[in-house]
Amino acid sequence: MTPGAEVWRFDPVSLRDVAVDSQALTDRLPGAPALERVWILRMLCRLEEAAREGEELLASASNRFRPLLVLAEVYQWQYRWHDAALLHEEALRRAQTPSREATVREQIGRRLFDEGRYWSAAAEFEWARDLYRSGGAVEARVRMCEQALLRAREQDSCDR
Repeated sequence: MTPGAEVWRFDPVSLRDVAVDSQALTDRLPGAPALERVWILRMLCRLEEAAREGEELLASASNRFRPLLVLAEVYQWQYRWHDAALLHEEALRRAQTPSREATVREQIGRRLFDEGRYWSAAAEFEWARDLYRSGGAVEARVRMCEQALLRAREQDSCDR
């Protein structure tokens, strides 16, 4: 892999992060910290391993915020909507800042989009966008939420 090459990207149609260079992700696994390992395993669609390692990480974490989000995303990819929602609720309670709340709301929006609950997903993306704006987040985060919001509204209108 060349320096600066894209390893993963956000897919604006599915609203999911997808692997672009699976080999580069695989190569990062051996030395990756636990949180990153769970994320990489999920990106590689090794979901059972990702869930097991994510659950172990969460059980031993002194700061649960990031492990909650990484494991919730694994559950989401496994279509374990209720389990993901429970982790999202705990992450919301632990957010403590507008930026962190925005991150959780964006992820909730992605879960709801995957569930086909487009109107609810749009509401979460709008909330996340506004929180990112008020918190002074990088413009790219605001734009990503705006793009996801428009995509969810588009899907919602197609389903009517």
